[in-house]
Amino acid sequence: MEKRVPVLFLCLAWMMLVVASPMVSANAEGEALNNFKLKLQDPKNTLESWDPALDSPCTWFHVTCNKENSVTRVDLGNAGLAGELVPELGQLKNLTYLELYGNKLTGKIPSALGNLMNLQSLDLYTNNINGWIPDTLGELKQLQFLRLNNNSLSGLIPTSLTGISGLKVL
Repeated sequence: MEKRVPVLFLCLAWMMLVVASPMVSANAEGEALNNFKLKLQDPKNTLESWDPALDSPCTWFHVTCNKENSVTRVDLGNAGLAGELVPELGQLKNLTYLELYGNKLTGKIPSALGNLMNLQSLDLYTNNINGWIPDTLGELKQLQFLRLNNNSLSGLIPTSLTGISGLKVL
């Protein structure tokens, strides 16, 4: 009987890891989005469903996930949000669309957004974002749409963006 207990314990531990792995990822993504929410003013209560106590952000409004429960879209265009972007958004590894246009976002574009290797569309136009465009955005080889117009950006457009062969709109 003593020999079975360690085997049973190992089997249970392995099952917990396998079952919990998708939730850990979803929780990490939820934490990243919640960190963003905490930096925002939301007068229209657009983010009311963003409850960090839930297992996954995939049930939140304005968030779309793939079949693995990983965030692929954040659609918050014209939501009346004010505040700053956070570097934690760069942790959303499967994000393909980040739609934050037409808000009152301020501050700089976090260089961590260059970690979003699957990003196809980054729409930050018509906000109050300042500073420069981070060179790291040139790492986004899947990017097709980069709309940053109607902000208070300064500096040159990074030459790293010329390496994005599929970029259709800049």
